[in-house]
Parts: sequence; C-alpha cells; structure tokens
Amino acid sequence: MFIPSKYKITDEAIISRFIQANGFATLITGGPGTPQATHIPVELEVNAAGKEVLWGHIARANPQWQVFEQHPEVLVTFMSDLHQYISSSWYNFPEAPTWNYMSVHVSGKIRILDEEQKWESVRRLTDRYEQGNPKPVSLDALPENVQRQMNGIVAFEIEISKREAVFKMSQNRDEENFQHILLKLRESKDIRSVLVADIMENIRKGLN
Repeated sequence: MFIPSKYKITDEAIISRFIQANGFATLITGGPGTPQATHIPVELEVNAAGKEVLWGHIARANPQWQVFEQHPEVLVTFMSDLHQYISSSWYNFPEAPTWNYMSVHVSGKIRILDEEQKWESVRRLTDRYEQGNPKPVSLDALPENVQRQMNGIVAFEIEISKREAVFKMSQNRDEENFQHILLKLRESKDIRSVLVADIMENIRKGLN
C-alpha cells in the first residue's frame, strides 16, 4: 500500500486497536485467474503458540478457500467506516478536493484450521459480539440442528508478516485551513462527519 510519510501510522498498539475496532474486513487471495475477495469478520487473536494472528471463516460453498493451500500469501484490508469527502472550497487557496480515511492492510500466510480450532474461532467471535446483549447467544448452547451449520464453513488462521496503516486526516494542512475543515465537517448534519472531525483533532493533538 502506498502511504505518504505524513499519513503513516507505525505505533503497533494503535494498529492493533484499529483492527479490533474495525473487524469487518476484506480477505484477498491470488492464484489462477483474477484475485478473489470476500467481505467477512476477521479477528485479531493470540493462538495456542502465543503468536498474534488473524482468525476468520468463509462459507464452504465459497471457492476462495480452495486456493489457500497452493497460494497461501494473502492480504486482509481493514477500513474504518468513518471517512469523509473534503471539499477544496474549504481552503483559503486553490487546491484539489480529497478524501479523509483510515485503513490497515495486513499481509500473511493463511492456513485452514482443524475442527477444534474452528469451533474455538467461532466461539470467540460470537462471545465478543454478544457482550452487552441482554440475552447473549452462546455457540455451545445452540440447538444441535443450528450447530450443524458449522459444517458449512471453513475457518482459517493467518500468520502475520506485515502490517501497514494509513490515517489520512488532513495532517498536511496548516492550522488555519485545518480548523476550517473541522468547522465545515461539524456544520454537517451527518454524525459521521462530526466524528471524523473529532478523530482529526485527536490525531493533530497526538491522541491516537
């Protein structure tokens, strides 16, 4: 991923928090023909060996998993749903419009998990997102006919080789123009615009 130095994030703790907060990701594989991509939840986990890895699963009916063994090098992209168009009319000088966004790319080698690991992967995923639910669903407490749906998925683990992060949030603008961008975003009735402004301000202050 091309990342101008002013937008590059290298703090590993920040990158980990971003992945955990934006777990609906895109799994991209190579292989014969065109690349394949699937949009799925992917979780940052620590495996039995104590290594930080990515866990996820796809439908067995999805042919993408069939390339895992022969083409194990994969890319997973995580992107915040908080992104915003930035109009150049907000600047005090002529410039092209742009887009503010945050994204993390994780490269690594994928392998299929065995049955026990598959259950543990889905169990952890379910438990995480059921937190705070007044009637949390437990994978192990589901009826047998529902549990049999586990036969319809293939779970995987990705050994991480590289993590790259870009937070493009108007860091290249002088203070006057930066403050005017914040003002315009906060004037919007779109709550996401206001949240983007808050993130921009926190990054400016070094409060990643």
